[in-house]
Amino acid sequence: MKIAILVEGATEVAFKEKLLEFLKTHLGQNMPRLKFISQDGRIPKEEKLKRIVENLLDNDGYDAVIALTDVYTGTKDFQNADDAKAKMKDWVGNNPKFYPHTALHDFEAWLLPYWETIKKLAKHNRSAPSGSPETVNHQKPPAKWIEEIFRLGECKRDYNKPIDGKAILKKNDLSVTIQACPELKAFVNRIIDLSGGKPIP
Repeated sequence: MKIAILVEGATEVAFKEKLLEFLKTHLGQNMPRLKFISQDGRIPKEEKLKRIVENLLDNDGYDAVIALTDVYTGTKDFQNADDAKAKMKDWVGNNPKFYPHTALHDFEAWLLPYWETIKKLAKHNRSAPSGSPETVNHQKPPAKWIEEIFRLGECKRDYNKPIDGKAILKKNDLSVTIQACPELKAFVNRIIDLSGGKPIP
């Protein structure tokens, strides 16, 4: 199974290593070949997305294409996760090998369950945002929470998405955030299902 995953940028690519490590324990010999393809900022829209997906499936020999977008893109493109997935599906058309997925509201939501690690890296004891990580919203998306604690902390530097994202994930168990974040679980289960594995309950 050869799967292309369209992602917004470097943070999600940093996530690849941890995801592969997790999938290997679940899929063993059924492990797919995953290629993360960064879109330099955000997933394309409309005809451009359709063209990229069809090219990967028809010309590059991929068995499936997954697009992973933030719901919070700095624009008003998407109202919520369902709206984002419906729009991407509509843009690509009726293609059974295309699977739209979302990070709600942005990729950093999937790092929030590791707030203790974030506090250590930032050297600050600020409390985590309340509620489920994927309910931290448009008004102040998860990335802003992490950027702020780094700015306030004694680490005296800005949050670096790929470097710090990777460091936050490195020493933590991915299943913690999979269970805390339904959209992440849906994304991981999509890969497991396409590969013939047993989805995570």
